[in-house]
Amino acid sequence: MDTEAIRLFVRAAEMLNISAAGRELGMAPAVASAKLAKLEKSLGADLLHRSTRKVALSLEGAEFLPFARELLAQEDAAFAALGKGNLEATGTLRFTAPSTFAQLYIAPILPAFMQRHPKVHLDLRLTDTEFDLIEGSFDLALRYAALPDSSLKARKLADDVVVLCASPAYLEQHGAPPTPEALGQHQLIAFRGLGTTPLVAADGRRGEFDPRTAGSRLTIDDGASQRLATVAGAGISLNALWSVKADLDSGALTRVLPDYQADTRAALWLVYPQSNALTAKVRVFIDFLLEHIGQRPTWLQ
Repeated sequence: MDTEAIRLFVRAAEMLNISAAGRELGMAPAVASAKLAKLEKSLGADLLHRSTRKVALSLEGAEFLPFARELLAQEDAAFAALGKGNLEATGTLRFTAPSTFAQLYIAPILPAFMQRHPKVHLDLRLTDTEFDLIEGSFDLALRYAALPDSSLKARKLADDVVVLCASPAYLEQHGAPPTPEALGQHQLIAFRGLGTTPLVAADGRRGEFDPRTAGSRLTIDDGASQRLATVAGAGISLNALWSVKADLDSGALTRVLPDYQADTRAALWLVYPQSNALTAKVRVFIDFLLEHIGQRPTWLQ
């Protein structure tokens, strides 16, 4: 199969412009159109719908696109393993990360990455919903835990700590729990899908955070909203330290049971398909995130 034609299709599907995709790959518009038509004929399917005004991805094209991206990633990785191919970071990098973390730590450093690597196009999906990397054709994902899937690889970005927080106003009104057992007498904010969380102190004392034992009246499925509700005085919640560091520093939030933290070995991981491990665009983005975030995480300083 003509991988040059597949590369053209992928870029045309991303840009929804065959001529522009062809020019990016050094092809005249007529050559690009002919090459795509030949690919479609060999596959027996129309991958793109063309009209005088626009180009749209067909149903067959949408189904073929993730496999096309995987084929290209495999080719790039194979050449890179032999020290051949294009070692310069180019192409579109599809990256997914939790929205709250991205807003605080990734979005502010994107201009520096784009300036350093002008031939890399970023396609970011920033949401707390986790996507399947293979089915979603993602090159890289940020996860709170390394995935056990054998088709994926992971690189630790940074350690994290999960702590209990409440607003000064809440603690003034309800008091601070002296022990983990006293949490059951407080208003605890539950995070949807998260059950009982074990707590551990530096000296080995243990406890647990279980909103069900306190008859929690508030359940939230978004980390940023949980933080805002906690700041507003809705109760005590468990939060990743990276998400509340600024509020703790400003006094908007106070650590509850400061000797304790969640016993979850929390960490942030960069997860990617094995076939993309050596592609230049993935490698430089991982290195960039490690350089700007992972070397000295600001929330641990």
